[in-house]
Amino acid sequence: MRLEAISWERLTGALARSADELKAADGGPWPKIAVDGAPAAPTGELATAIAEGLRARGRSVHVVSTQGFLRPASLRYEYGKRDPDTYYSGWFDTGALWREVFGPLEAGGSGRVLPDLWDPVTDRATRSPYQRLPDGGVLIVQGPLLFGHWFPFDLSVHLRLSAGALQRRTGTDEQWTLSAFQRYEEEVAPAETADVVVRADHPGHLAWSGPPA
Repeated sequence: MRLEAISWERLTGALARSADELKAADGGPWPKIAVDGAPAAPTGELATAIAEGLRARGRSVHVVSTQGFLRPASLRYEYGKRDPDTYYSGWFDTGALWREVFGPLEAGGSGRVLPDLWDPVTDRATRSPYQRLPDGGVLIVQGPLLFGHWFPFDLSVHLRLSAGALQRRTGTDEQWTLSAFQRYEEEVAPAETADVVVRADHPGHLAWSGPPA
């Protein structure tokens, strides 16, 4: 894959333009975007920047972080607090994402999206109110391990870190997750799955695969 250097400003501007031109593949009024990457990658910052660019174009946007859709601690830690296999396939409540986020935004859906479900600090339901995304609004979901679940994304962006950069930028207490991301590379191949790949080893020296076809 050929990558070309790009600044943060050009990257976010180009992605916002592409997002503004999106049509939902299911024929509904709500395009859906993924910003995928390990916690060490700036997925939240990129999702926020794209959202700001879309709002400047008059679009409504709803950003969802998978951190708000963790499973309860009793399920996440069933095999210990540092089990990489459970982190890979059991930490994030993909069923709740389908039910509370993607389902309401299917063609003919209500448009009422739950912004988050579970607070990992209190280990209780957040009880956040539903938010309605108006017709033409854009959903952006950001977080790790997003691909491989058949989520209906119309544009997918993967922030790629080399193995060395991922290890350097992952905190000491989270080093145990690295094997989960190695498994993700081997089983899902996110750089081949995504419409746009951004190499983010050095925040000031980004490179990308170019705008989506």
